[in-house]
Amino acid sequence: MNFYVDVILPIPIDQLFCYEITESEFDFIKPGSRVSVPFGKSRIITGVVFNSHNERPLSYDVKHIHQIIDEIPIVNENQLSFWDWMSKYYMCGIGELMKASIPSVLLIESETIISLNKKTEFNHNEFSDDEFLIYEALLKGLELTIYEISEILNKKNVFKIIQSLNEKHIIQIDEKLYSKYKPKLKRFVEINILNKDTFSVSEIKEKLKRSPKQLSLFVNLLKLNLREFISVDDLKKKFDVSSSLIKNLIDKDILKEHFIEINRFNNTVSTVIPINKLSQSQEKAYKKIQLSFKKNNPVLFHGVTSSGKTEVYVKLIQDALIQKNQILYLVPEIALTTQVVRRLTNFFGDKVLVYHSGYSINQRVEVWNKISTNKSCQLIVGARSSLLMPFKSLKLIIVDEEHEQSYKQQEPAPRYHARDASLVLSRIFNSNILLGSATPSVESYNNAVVLNKYDLVELKKRYNDVLMPVIELIDLKMKYAKKLMNGHFSDSLVNEIFDTVSNHKQVILYQNRRGFSPIVECEDCGTSPTCINCDVSLTYHLNTNSLKCHYCGFGIPLINKCSSCHSNNIITVGFGTEQVEEEVKAIFPNYRVKRLDYDTTRKKNSFEKLISDFENQKIDILIGTQMITKGLDFKNVKLVGILNADNSLNFPDFRAYERSFQLIQQVSGRAGRSSERGKVCVQTYNPKHKILQNIINDDYISMFEEEISDRVKYNYPPNCKLIKITLKHKDYSIINESSDWLGKYLRQFFKKNILGPEFPHVIRVRNKFQKNILIKIQKNKSLNQTKSIIIKSKKSLSSIAKFKSVQIIINVDSY
Repeated sequence: MNFYVDVILPIPIDQLFCYEITESEFDFIKPGSRVSVPFGKSRIITGVVFNSHNERPLSYDVKHIHQIIDEIPIVNENQLSFWDWMSKYYMCGIGELMKASIPSVLLIESETIISLNKKTEFNHNEFSDDEFLIYEALLKGLELTIYEISEILNKKNVFKIIQSLNEKHIIQIDEKLYSKYKPKLKRFVEINILNKDTFSVSEIKEKLKRSPKQLSLFVNLLKLNLREFISVDDLKKKFDVSSSLIKNLIDKDILKEHFIEINRFNNTVSTVIPINKLSQSQEKAYKKIQLSFKKNNPVLFHGVTSSGKTEVYVKLIQDALIQKNQILYLVPEIALTTQVVRRLTNFFGDKVLVYHSGYSINQRVEVWNKISTNKSCQLIVGARSSLLMPFKSLKLIIVDEEHEQSYKQQEPAPRYHARDASLVLSRIFNSNILLGSATPSVESYNNAVVLNKYDLVELKKRYNDVLMPVIELIDLKMKYAKKLMNGHFSDSLVNEIFDTVSNHKQVILYQNRRGFSPIVECEDCGTSPTCINCDVSLTYHLNTNSLKCHYCGFGIPLINKCSSCHSNNIITVGFGTEQVEEEVKAIFPNYRVKRLDYDTTRKKNSFEKLISDFENQKIDILIGTQMITKGLDFKNVKLVGILNADNSLNFPDFRAYERSFQLIQQVSGRAGRSSERGKVCVQTYNPKHKILQNIINDDYISMFEEEISDRVKYNYPPNCKLIKITLKHKDYSIINESSDWLGKYLRQFFKKNILGPEFPHVIRVRNKFQKNILIKIQKNKSLNQTKSIIIKSKKSLSSIAKFKSVQIIINVDSY
């Protein structure tokens, strides 16, 4: 009888790969174990075992696995089930999920190693200069990698030279497995006890007589009477000595060095803060949530901004930790983890683990290992990627700010929605799940109040009965007509800022566009510089005095002459956060002003520093993009200014009104979070807009009812499911022909429930033209049947020679 395993490989192909194993390996190997397997002609890569069986595949020759890497599987069966569901639902390869889940350094790969063939005699006259250099290096008994050979020859392409040496039988080419993971090591030293047997202390002192600094350090170490190692860092601080001085003592065998693996994270706090007692309304919400959890029902927790949802989360987390369980706390953005982690660490200390893509690869490996071994109860805080961790005893999932579109992964695959996927993960682990928001998504609220899929728990008042902020709509049309504008600031907003800062309170100004100006154009002919790779205008950035593309990163210095008519009359159109910052500094030269956007938070810890400075009232006015709207808590903010509410309202998207409501409500919620009532100034050209009226009245229900009515009328989610198919290609005519062909093919099955193919508002990105096809799937239609039709159509299109190179991206629940 033959034995086989199906292996998941980290490649974007939707299939498992079968490999042969021995009977003893069959008894030993388990699903979730890593194995190194041959793939292609000579490459060896790491895969994860999905299952084992006795059925030989008929379509291809089966290779034997290279080796079993794990005795204990690093991926558990629950995780494999989750990958399997996600790959089927989001129509991606299970290998893409494996690649997204497992830190890349745990996916050991092979590296080409070149060594000397000692069985062959060489004629040195046959060598070229480059070949002789490689031969000389190998003669020293070295094994060289391709990179090292490239360094020796100072050439990028060395494959022809390697091929020539191989044909002459001078070298051997092997594949060697390697891993890039490096644990963090700390250097410690101690007095070398072996010296005590060989030399007396006085003899060592005599030996160091001519090196007074070394002698002084040795004497000081003797005085310490160390019973354990001392770190080199502590030694340098304590005695003000250099690394070279310590090294000299190590070289003389007077000190002995040790390297000890240490934790890359420091979550320890001097004292853990006791958890606050819940208010009456919080206690009522907490008990309702507990009751729903006992019934295993998902809970939608709708609490207004500053109502104290986090305090309820903390109490629920405490309950789960007492039971020695794992808890996953999802936040929509990496940036938001800073404040959340600080607060949770104050309560739970070293039980808090943080995981997100902003961490270094070695940090991610350490968190992965801690979660997979599950030696103690843990609270894992992270962005959407933390959903893919190897949980062992996950019993509570909290999805904070569940309405946020950041939970949806767009590029690359898997294009999953963390909120929706977390509901499935909770079923796999039989765990409780809580979705929290001040402005729930229409889909979630519909699931709660219409379909009864979730239990709804509400907190309708702010903590300590603090009043919701006053919202004032400022009519920009009227202000411009009466010439009451100072740049992009109305007189009303300027006066409010002045009054607020004069009273030692803080201001947040919101403009959801970074850079100085989105468009730079010639006032004479209207020409605007565009990206060479994308069909989009370049954005002007004042701090670098350059024009940049926000799609591909292409940039050029700021132009001072039109490329078309050679006029010097260059102007900026529109405004971003940089321009707002410049205007604020001009209007209020004595105020402390900072900007919080992607450009100012690229450096490590820059976000944390800005937030800390604002919390500690070192900043009077903070200007920001969406980053400042997401759950941040500032006690001293009294005023929020929204410079242009119309940008989001007029966006071409069926969710524009819902998202505008959520965004303005969320940013408004940063104001007046302590005893004093806050104020929000919203500048708009359309103050009578129904969404703005809903915001003034804090009327979520009316917004929800209007949105549901429109979506039923025009057939959009939650009334149906959406699948978007995007086609990409460098050739404009091929993208048109292929999308038309696919559109006609799909229209046979979906009739009027297919939209497109249509170009998006940015037609070309990174030198590829793109076209979209949108499929609406009715509630009474089979989702699996629809997906099988889409997969069949994709294969049919790829089988046409002309369209083989067209990239096809399938995005389920693309909104």
